[in-house]
Amino acid sequence: MRRLLIYVLFLVSMTAGAAEKDSTAFVHRVGLDMRAAYLNQSHDFFRGKNALGRPMKTILSGHAQYSFMFPADSPLGRMYPNAYQGIGVASYSFLNHQEVGTPTAVYVFQGARIASFGPELSLGYEWNFGASFGWNPYAPADKDGNGGNLANLVIGTKVNAYVNAGLMLSWSPVPEWTLSAGLDYTHFSNGDTYFPNSGIDGLGGRVGVVRSFNGIPASRRGNMRWNDFKGMKFADRVSVDVIAYGAWNAENVQYGDKGYMLDGKFGVFGLHVNPLYRISSFLRVGPSLDIQYNEGVNLGAHVVGTDPDENEIRFFRPPLSEQLAAGLSLRAEIQMPIFSVNLGIGHNILYKCEELGGIYNFVALKAFVTKSLFAHVGFKASYTESSNNLMLGIGWRFGNNAED
Repeated sequence: MRRLLIYVLFLVSMTAGAAEKDSTAFVHRVGLDMRAAYLNQSHDFFRGKNALGRPMKTILSGHAQYSFMFPADSPLGRMYPNAYQGIGVASYSFLNHQEVGTPTAVYVFQGARIASFGPELSLGYEWNFGASFGWNPYAPADKDGNGGNLANLVIGTKVNAYVNAGLMLSWSPVPEWTLSAGLDYTHFSNGDTYFPNSGIDGLGGRVGVVRSFNGIPASRRGNMRWNDFKGMKFADRVSVDVIAYGAWNAENVQYGDKGYMLDGKFGVFGLHVNPLYRISSFLRVGPSLDIQYNEGVNLGAHVVGTDPDENEIRFFRPPLSEQLAAGLSLRAEIQMPIFSVNLGIGHNILYKCEELGGIYNFVALKAFVTKSLFAHVGFKASYTESSNNLMLGIGWRFGNNAED
């Protein structure tokens, strides 16, 4: 059976052209994959309090992807010989179109080989990051008590962020064709910009196929090298990322034994100063100074009263000092062509409001427009569950000598 499959794929590859591969050409890749995941039962809506009257346990999706690899003889191709990056589109089903919808995700993605187990078999990773459209969010009933989407207390917006990460075994029986199978994790959320926002998480499996065109495909390239930049001065291996970001949050306040959803949105603004030491061609580490202003925290300490008729709460605006915090975090950054993934964990050291205390963590994607300028999209999560927020910003990398 294996020989028959190799023979069929070989014939298809031959019909696409058997010209000698060019080490100075970009490799273009087209892929299809199917994914199925177990839906985390994190909310009563998933556990059966829905129009179906039964638990929702399955997430299904189909993906179409285009990606490219840098030429094998280019600087980036030599440093990251099997990295690929591109754009993808996917259709998701939760088997409950009426209450959840059938969203479409559009995303950027990147992957690379981690280890080889021979000339044909390898282990790799891939992440996806983008937006998903076409959700059926929570909606209240009209004034007569009709309509609405009342059971769905999980999704509050028609557009949500989409995040996926996976590990796959890849088999290349012929260089231009790659078959893969593995495990992946999926998350949907609006970053607390609107309520409700319980988030959706799934863990499952994926299978796919990729056809490569032009240049030297990944199966004929080596693994990434652990480049330790021998001979380079310490200072030349240090860069400093300065990032400014903003976002908006929906907020609620617990007053007495009742919770109140607040009208409007509350701004979040932040600044990161993050020195990074380059350990290898794909890993940087370092500390970060994190300063943030969040006008949605500590509102419960300044309540004036409530209006029972309107079901509203009144409060004074807290002083600036109670909504400002400064913390220190440790960061690790996976550096690849165009994109970097930055992970961090920290603790505020200067703050007045109890809501801003405790440990927080970051996950962010940097997309480099130039060698130094990058867009920054991420999410900050606090273990107090009071100051979670998106991070939509821009950054500049100073002292990027290790790239030269």
